[in-house]
Amino acid sequence: MHQPTTFEVDGDAIREERMQAGLSRVELARQVGTSRRYICHLENGTRRHPSPELYIALRTALKATDERLRRIPPRPTEDPPPRHERD
Repeated sequence: MHQPTTFEVDGDAIREERMQAGLSRVELARQVGTSRRYICHLENGTRRHPSPELYIALRTALKATDERLRRIPPRPTEDPPPRHERD
């Protein structure tokens, strides 16, 4: 079965962009077409995969870029050992 495309979002970036735009969670939710509670879940990381339609509405309402809102996988905490130590 084919899974629909979703985007993993960065909740901290959503919160920062919302605050920079001077929007409350209620105002953003109205613009996006969702609930204040769902915006809260996105911001605190409880939800991270909005539907494509909701993601586009969120990005548009915040006037933000994909690079800003999408979550990038975390980097490893340390670099791999030098090659001579691995051999």
